[in-house]
Amino acid sequence: METIFTTDRLRTLLPTVRAFVETELLPLEAGFSHQHLAAIIPILDQKRQAVKAAGLWGLHLPEREGGLGLTLTEFGQLSETIAYAPFFGHYVFGCQAPDIGNTELLHKFASADVKARFLKPLMDGDIRSCFSMTEPEFAGSNPTRMATTAVRVGDEYIINGHKWFTSSADGAAFAVAMVVTNPDAAPHQRASMLIVPTDTPGFELVRNIPVFGEAGEGWFSHAEVRYTDCRVPVSNLIGDEGMGFRLAQERLGPGRIHHCMRWIGQAEKAFDLMCQRAATRE
Repeated sequence: METIFTTDRLRTLLPTVRAFVETELLPLEAGFSHQHLAAIIPILDQKRQAVKAAGLWGLHLPEREGGLGLTLTEFGQLSETIAYAPFFGHYVFGCQAPDIGNTELLHKFASADVKARFLKPLMDGDIRSCFSMTEPEFAGSNPTRMATTAVRVGDEYIINGHKWFTSSADGAAFAVAMVVTNPDAAPHQRASMLIVPTDTPGFELVRNIPVFGEAGEGWFSHAEVRYTDCRVPVSNLIGDEGMGFRLAQERLGPGRIHHCMRWIGQAEKAFDLMCQRAATRE
């Protein structure tokens, strides 16, 4: 269905993406529903290669970074279509959360060195990332309130604190962590964002937190994380000190659109299945 946001690019891409989802992904759902994620990753990675071969990888990334350079409204409509394979569609297309938000953040604000070390392999799908902002003592919807600190000592930051609902930490190569670097500044200038490789001493993934009784695994998970004298180089800073709140809004604003369009796609699929059932049951 066309809308006022339908562009010439979408008229070409939407049928192609829809056909890939229907022919390559939906037939996998029944067989995957009761398997552990580790068992199906090799098959999904094969589908990722097929997406790349079809020129559909990096829908949300600028063309100069190897993507298709779609606008937010264009990507949103494709996200709705990809969501017809709700459990793994976005992973196969390389635009699952939180990686999609982290790639956008690093593309806009990271240094050339950080882009080479972290953004490039993330964009290529060679590694995954996680987003570490929410803390147990404070509402995750208020990023001006947090207790995790990063104290600068020479050419390093030393991080101490407690996070939870760190999205997709299980198996991630690095975290984008929001930490207090300027405790005496105004509330919206206190925090900064740092890249923390998950193999850094002092980074501890305590557990995956159950949601409705299911702890999940891999990118289908939310973790409790502790930082204990966790040292990272100053060069791992994203943007400037005190930019954490701004970066959070830059990242989370488009992310809400990404999630909402995905949920709309899932709701449409559920409605279609209901109609099919109502029309065919005896």
